[in-house]
Amino acid sequence: MAVFLSTFANRVDKKGRVSVPATFRAALEQERSAGVILYPSFKHPCIEGCGDERIEQIAASIDALDAFSEEAENLQTILADSVRLTVDGDGRVMLPKDLADFARLGETAMFVGLGKSFQIWEPAAYEAHRAEARERARRSGATLRLVSSTDGGGGGR
Repeated sequence: MAVFLSTFANRVDKKGRVSVPATFRAALEQERSAGVILYPSFKHPCIEGCGDERIEQIAASIDALDAFSEEAENLQTILADSVRLTVDGDGRVMLPKDLADFARLGETAMFVGLGKSFQIWEPAAYEAHRAEARERARRSGATLRLVSSTDGGGGGR
C-alpha cells in the first residue's frame, strides 16, 4: 500500500478545483487506485481522503462488525458519504461543495499526509489542530513501537 506523506497548501480555484499534491497522486497511482476517495471526518472539521485499497479495508472492517449493531450503522455512513473523484489531466479534482463547506475551505486547502490516508483542512484549523495534537503527545509522553511493514502495521502507543 502506498504512503501519503508531508503537508501541502494548495489553492482552491473559483470553480472548486484543487490540485492533488504530486506525491499523493503518485501514491494513488502506485496502488492503482481509480481516483481519490473523500468523505467527511467523524472527528474533525476536515475531509478524509484515501485510495481504493484503504476504502476496501474500511468496508471490510465495517462488514466484520455485527450487521445490525449501532456501531456498524454509524460507521456505514463513511461509505454512504464517500465520493470517488477522478483526477484530471492537470492533477486536480473538483471538490464537492458539501465537503468543502463541511471543512470550511476557502481559497486554500491543506493536504495532510497520514500514512495510509490523508486529510484536507482549512489551513488555520489545521495549524490549531496540529499544535494541540503535539501538545497532547508531549503531555502524555507518547511513544511508538516500530513494526516492520510486513507485520501489517500493528499496534503500539
